[in-house]
Amino acid sequence: METTKKAAQMSERELARYIDQSVLKPEFTVAEIKKWTQEGIDYGCKTICINPSSMAIVAPMIKGTDTGLCVVCDFPFGLAATHGKALLAEEYCAQYDIEDLDIVANYGWLRSGLHSEVVEDLKPVVEVCHTHGTNVKVIIETDSLTIDQIKDGTRCAVEAGADFIKSSTGFFTGGKSVGATVEVVKAMQDAADGQIKVKGSGAIRTKEHFYELIDMGIDRMGVGYKSTPVVLGMSAEEAKNL
Repeated sequence: METTKKAAQMSERELARYIDQSVLKPEFTVAEIKKWTQEGIDYGCKTICINPSSMAIVAPMIKGTDTGLCVVCDFPFGLAATHGKALLAEEYCAQYDIEDLDIVANYGWLRSGLHSEVVEDLKPVVEVCHTHGTNVKVIIETDSLTIDQIKDGTRCAVEAGADFIKSSTGFFTGGKSVGATVEVVKAMQDAADGQIKVKGSGAIRTKEHFYELIDMGIDRMGVGYKSTPVVLGMSAEEAKNL
């Protein structure tokens, strides 16, 4: 994202526009989904990122606010058949006004060098979403990939016509869990070459890290519901009184 300001010069509201607040834990009760959604709205986050089963809960809450709806698809593994992914995307976009749909790429295929297959797997989802005016973010689960594979995955998302490349689901258990490091974000930015926006997600938990990624020119970040007030630099009392 092009900006003339450094993160340290931005207001809390300006900083919050970088955030898709994640409300994705499968064990959440309805009350917890509502609580963390409302806090994200109060912060002024760009979107609330939710599971599809939460759409009926969250959609009425964001109506008339500055916060949009971000829904994950084929999450967190990205292993549904291509036709199934497209059907899911159509089902979600037809029901609700979804600003962003975050689809998980088949990162086992990325690790296998099956780039054309990855592209063809994503294209139907992109086409469905764009028909409904919904942006598509492609998650490539960067913790499972080498830097070269991250770059390849970014180029696949570009070729598929997606709007964003995204680093992590936050649910990877097969190895390291470092998420949106500076190295990972830079690799995505370099491979994107201005052709696709970049979303960092995973392990963004400190104000310093959040600010550093903004100053690198990142476009969006997925931040967990507990970490949003921390990265925005709020004290516990300030967050409580929002």
